[in-house]
Amino acid sequence: MISILPVRGLPEIGEGDDLAALVAASVELEDGDVVVVAHKVVSKLEGRVVRLDDLEASPRAVELAAGERDPRELEAILREAARIVRLRPPLVIAQTRHGFVCASAGVDHSNAPEPGTLVLLPLDPDRSARGLRDRLGELTGRRVGVVVADSFGRPFRKGTTDVAIGVAGIPALVDLVGTRDRAGLELRATWIAVADEIAAAADLARGKADGVPVVLVRGLRLRGDGSARELVIEPERDLFS
Repeated sequence: MISILPVRGLPEIGEGDDLAALVAASVELEDGDVVVVAHKVVSKLEGRVVRLDDLEASPRAVELAAGERDPRELEAILREAARIVRLRPPLVIAQTRHGFVCASAGVDHSNAPEPGTLVLLPLDPDRSARGLRDRLGELTGRRVGVVVADSFGRPFRKGTTDVAIGVAGIPALVDLVGTRDRAGLELRATWIAVADEIAAAADLARGKADGVPVVLVRGLRLRGDGSARELVIEPERDLFS
């Protein structure tokens, strides 16, 4: 049986906090557990927060703000973007340096630590996940996986769903190519984005406004150690951007 358990009672996370110690003190981990962490918590503890007052909007940012958003927000987006994919000012769909294609290059002001601040994506979410996994193992002696999750939109689908932007201790993808379905037919192109599925499932228990940044997913039987970079589609196979 798979269980999805919100880790409640965690304090507001700040730069330099020991998130693993806080989690270990709040829940008893078991081998095989997957700890799913909202990326904003990781970004906050890694200092990936900027103040609007520290940003000066470029002419391009002012243009893209279109009189509807603070142009300093657009300046932060432009600085985080490796490539602009689509524009409908003030909406910007961009590819980040990680390879993710998402709204606003992952820059967000919701759940920021204080008014007038923006939260950026972690510099290396896979490294963040590995660090948290290793620290949890050190503190508890348990072998766990970690998923760093963020909310993304999807082509041709309304609404957002959480996806994995950092992975450690579990596979990101499960390759079913060469296996057979119940009718005996061989699967030729089936890859399961299991880390994304875990992130989305965890969000059902976490909630967007409930102040629960960490969720424990228990009961999965996963072997392997992948990375979220495996989930980024190769440019030659990308039909959407």
